[in-house]
Amino acid sequence: MKIDFDYVWTDKKRTLFGLPISFTRYILTEKKFITRKGFLNVEEDEFDLYRVIDKKLVMPLGQRMFGCGTVIINVKDNDTPVKEVKSIKVPREFMKLLDEYIEKARDKYSIRGRDMMSVGMPPHPHGDHDFDDEFFDGDHHE
Repeated sequence: MKIDFDYVWTDKKRTLFGLPISFTRYILTEKKFITRKGFLNVEEDEFDLYRVIDKKLVMPLGQRMFGCGTVIINVKDNDTPVKEVKSIKVPREFMKLLDEYIEKARDKYSIRGRDMMSVGMPPHPHGDHDFDDEFFDGDHHE
């Protein structure tokens, strides 16, 4: 399936021997990350880049042997809070590019990482305080 919009990076999920024999395509645009799955029935999942909270690179031996890795992205998104970009070529380069566009998107909306952490976080069961709960929970005896 042809990509009919502008993008800055794309790759397919790689299978055995690092070959792109898959119907899963990852697409990075200047504002969004899109996962497109399927051949006859196509499904797309996307999130805005400014919503990324954290990311992690995982490189198991089988993927590393073929220059591949998996990037796990944590996102403030109801549909897909954890996105796995599985078995892609040059994953470190992808992470570098992703960082660049995350920063651009956050600058555009004047959002910083600390702003994302407080959004949607459940309230602390004992109120908002900075002291050690274990020590001040009333059960501490000397």
